[in-house]
Amino acid sequence: MPKAADDRKLPLAALLALATAAFMGVLTEALPAGVLPDMGADLSVGQPAMGQVLTVYAIASSVTAIPLSAATATWRRRPLLLTAVAGFAVANTVTALSSDYLLTMVSRFVAGVAAGLVWALLVGYARRLAPARLQGRAIAITMSGIPLALSLGIPAGTFLGGLFGWRLTFGLMTALAVVLMGWILASVPDHPGQRPENREPVLRALTRPGVAAVLFVVAAYVLAHNILYTYIARFLGEYGMADSVDVVLLVFGIASLVSIWIVGAHVDRRLRALTIAGALLFAAAAVLLALTADSAAVVYVAVTLWGLGWGGVATLLQTAVTDAGGDSAQALLVTVWNGFMAAGGAVGGVLLGAVGPTSFPWSVLVLLAPVLAVVVAARAHGFPARRVGGA
Repeated sequence: MPKAADDRKLPLAALLALATAAFMGVLTEALPAGVLPDMGADLSVGQPAMGQVLTVYAIASSVTAIPLSAATATWRRRPLLLTAVAGFAVANTVTALSSDYLLTMVSRFVAGVAAGLVWALLVGYARRLAPARLQGRAIAITMSGIPLALSLGIPAGTFLGGLFGWRLTFGLMTALAVVLMGWILASVPDHPGQRPENREPVLRALTRPGVAAVLFVVAAYVLAHNILYTYIARFLGEYGMADSVDVVLLVFGIASLVSIWIVGAHVDRRLRALTIAGALLFAAAAVLLALTADSAAVVYVAVTLWGLGWGGVATLLQTAVTDAGGDSAQALLVTVWNGFMAAGGAVGGVLLGAVGPTSFPWSVLVLLAPVLAVVVAARAHGFPARRVGGA
C-alpha cells in the first residue's frame, strides 16, 4: 500500500529544481541592472532607454500571469514548467546575440512572459509535491531561489559581465536553463492540471474570504520594499556610503537567507505571527534609516532587520493567498506583485525628484502601517492564527 500523505517526506531534489527556476526568473529580470552601461553602448542607446529592459520584463510578467494561468490550467504541470524554462533559454539567447535594441526589448518581453508563467506555477506545484503538514516548508524551499539570486546571483553575474562581457553572461543563463530542463525531467514528478469541469475563472478567487486582504498586503509591502531597494544606492550616497552599496546589499542578502530559513521552519504553524514580525522588523529598519542613517553601523543594523523582514515574505504571502484562494489566487498575486514592483521604481523616482532620498524610509513607514492593520484584522481569513493543514 502507498504511504499515507502525512508520512511522505519533502522531495528535496524536485523542490530545489523549482527553486532554481525561481532563481532564474529573478536573475534574468535583474541581471541587466549590473551591465546597463555596456549593453547601452553595444546597442547604441542611452542608459535611460536601456533601463527599460527591466521595466518591460516586469510589465510582461504582470499583464500575462492571469491570462496564461487561465489558458494553461488544464495542462500537465511538468511540460508547462519545461515550456517556461525553454522560454528563458530562447529569450536569453536572443538577448546575448542581438545587436538591435527593438529585438532585445522583444526578447525581454518574452522572458517576462516566461517568468509570469513560472511565478503562477511554482507555488501550486510545490504544494502538490509535499504533504499538507509540510506545504509551507516546501514553498519556502522553492522561494529560496529569490534571495539567492538577489544576494549572490546578481553580483556574480555583474562580476562576470565585467570580466567577459555582458553577452557571455546572458549566454551562461541559457546554459543554466538547459541544465535545469534536464534536472526537471530527472527529478520533478509530473502532475495533471485542473480537470475542465473543475476550472474556475481566476478573478473569482477575489471573492473568497481573505484573498483581497492578502493581495492588499502584497501591494503595500512590495511597493514599500521597491521604493527603498530600487534607489538604495542614491539613499546611501546621501550619507556618504556610495562606495559601500555592494557590502550593504550583501548584508541584506545574507539576512534575507536567514529569514527564508526561519520562515521555512515555522510557516506551517506560525504564518500569522511571522507576517506580523516581518512587517515590524521592516518598520524598525525604516525608523533607523529615517533617523540615524548618518551612522554606518546603524545602517548595517537597519539593512539586517530589513532583510530579516523581507526574505521570507514571498513564502508567507504565497502560502497565505493559496490557503485563502487556491491555485487560482496565485496568478492574482503574480500580477499584483510585479505591478507594484514596477510601481516602486516609478513612485520612488517621483519622491526622489520632489522630496529627495531621505523620504524613502518615511514612505516605507506610511505603507507598513496599513499592512500591519490588515494582517492583525484578518484573523479569521487571510492570516488566520492556525493554518488549515498546518502542523
